[in-house]
Amino acid sequence: MSFIIDHVRVVDSQLDQLQLPEVNATSGVAQNAGITGNIHDGHWARVNQLRVAIKSLSTASASRVLLHPTTLRDILKVTQSSHATESATFSIHHDLVGEKSSQLQELEWLLVSKVTAQTYGLILNVLLEQIIPLSRDIWYWDEVLGTYANTGLYTVQSSPQVFWKWSQEVYRDTRQRLQSIHGEREQQSQISLSLSDRWAQFYGLVKDSMHEHSLANVQTKILSPLTVCRAEVKLKQRHLKRLREMSASSLGILMNEALMFETDDEVSIHSDTTSQAREEWRNVVSKSIALMETVLRNVTQTELGSSEFEDTVFEHFMDEPETAQQEANNLQLPPEPAKLAKRLEELLGTHLPTHISTARKIVQQHGKPSLVVRYWIPGLLLFLSSSTLLRLFFNRKAELKIWIQDLGTTTQDFWYNWVVEPLKRVIATIRHDEDSEVALMSKGSLEGDRASLERMVVEFARDNPPNGAALSDAEVAEIRVKVKEGDLTPVLKAYEKDLRKPFAGAIRGDLIRALLIQTQKTKVDIEVAVSGIDALLKSQELVFGFVGLTPGVLVCFGVARWLSGCIGGRRGRKLSRKNGQAIRSLRNIDRILSLSSSNSSAGGLLSYKEHGLLLSEAHILRKTLLQVLPVQVSAEFLEDLNELTDLRTGVERQVRVVNRIRWAYAKWLQA
Repeated sequence: MSFIIDHVRVVDSQLDQLQLPEVNATSGVAQNAGITGNIHDGHWARVNQLRVAIKSLSTASASRVLLHPTTLRDILKVTQSSHATESATFSIHHDLVGEKSSQLQELEWLLVSKVTAQTYGLILNVLLEQIIPLSRDIWYWDEVLGTYANTGLYTVQSSPQVFWKWSQEVYRDTRQRLQSIHGEREQQSQISLSLSDRWAQFYGLVKDSMHEHSLANVQTKILSPLTVCRAEVKLKQRHLKRLREMSASSLGILMNEALMFETDDEVSIHSDTTSQAREEWRNVVSKSIALMETVLRNVTQTELGSSEFEDTVFEHFMDEPETAQQEANNLQLPPEPAKLAKRLEELLGTHLPTHISTARKIVQQHGKPSLVVRYWIPGLLLFLSSSTLLRLFFNRKAELKIWIQDLGTTTQDFWYNWVVEPLKRVIATIRHDEDSEVALMSKGSLEGDRASLERMVVEFARDNPPNGAALSDAEVAEIRVKVKEGDLTPVLKAYEKDLRKPFAGAIRGDLIRALLIQTQKTKVDIEVAVSGIDALLKSQELVFGFVGLTPGVLVCFGVARWLSGCIGGRRGRKLSRKNGQAIRSLRNIDRILSLSSSNSSAGGLLSYKEHGLLLSEAHILRKTLLQVLPVQVSAEFLEDLNELTDLRTGVERQVRVVNRIRWAYAKWLQA
């Protein structure tokens, strides 16, 4: 949405305040029902047709506020057919149909007024959408003129086009000379020349034409190509600035002079006491149609300045026959709705398309070059190197295929081995799955080795009692307890005794047996230590699971951040570009108001051109900031923007509104 749609809705709401005539179906008709039944039915059919057309033009419930010009022209045909039916009926039954004819005329006036509001919105939208691209083209030429490198690049880019125009001029000149020579030869009845002589003659004519064009463009020979190019760019930029000023003046004129109703909510315009106000409303509609037509006829005359254009518009507007009559006699009635409908149809079908095509031609001639002109150099380089690139691609096709397959396999293996599997182990650890426990030794290994050591020590102690007597059950139980605590005193005493006579002990077997028991004791001690480490690992099993998952997660997180940086960076650059555009628009608005306030003859109000430029910059600012502002803040921003674009507030107050926008929405302007 834009301020144009809001303005059209305001105008349409003012028109809706005009109460529709209440057509009484029973007044004055029941007595003549048998005589004028057909006339009565035709009248109500026309009333319903007009009401349906008026309802279709309402902006309160329509999803699309501005209708297409073709749709508006089809609706206008309803008014013309209604006028024809009314005239035919009026000629047959003058007395009976008089009241109905006035009712139909009221409906026709309301229909024409709503079509005028729609046409008004279409023209404003065309002018606004025309100013914004012109500003972009002017910025492009500013970049070309900014540095000599950009100017040189544009000179190279436009060189084929310049050469093509020069060759066409030479061709046309040579053709004219050749036709004149053939005409003189036919008059003198000379013998035709041979083919070689014709070619020689043609070559001489081309050479002479090229020489004359070189002499005609001697100034370009003296100046450098960059200087000539800069002069050409400045000329194009001057034409675009002139067209933008004319469009801005047209926008300001129509916004401040067309369809300006003075309505009162408490008084209906249809009441009998406000017939003069009703005539003024009709005069406003007819004058607005004439003003829109005059603006469209003169807006593309770029040879005029903005002030001269405004004088020309109002001069032609005052020279309109209907406008002159209304100005000469304030009681002069406005023209009939059918005449205004015809003018509107001509405005929509002829003047508006003509203006659009003419403005498009001016932009094509002086605007930003096409994509072909700007990118033919890289396109040509790509085309010339395409064979080398294709040859390189096909020669390494197998290698590229293997690289792609290896990349896919590596990515898949990394995902399953370093992300999926560690994640499964972590989940199994959380669920206390026995298969996922971390262990350095098998279950029951320590208990079995410790029981075996206990039995070995007990049997050794029974075979080698200290006093030569058999051990009692209490002594065996005591030895078992000491073995569990790691005490092997019976074995060590026998070992020390056998060390005195190692050979005898070895032959007897006690020394070797003691050594094997100590070896078993060492094994049990190692298993005890390992079991402690195993218990420590089991207590930190979840930590080790996350440690194993960390490398895969970090790699995936890095890749995700890189991808989001690529996508989000583009989005961030786009948002930064929008914020920069909003700041430039705010700067341009401030500059327009500053220049106007410095002009003492402005009377505290903006001129038509300045108001049009202000509206275009405000439209850009509105379109940009509404995309980043929260919903709660958008209503306040629109309120400030409406106050800024209101011409009646004065320049001083508008400057304060700009300062308010600058500090109130600085958070989103600098985001």
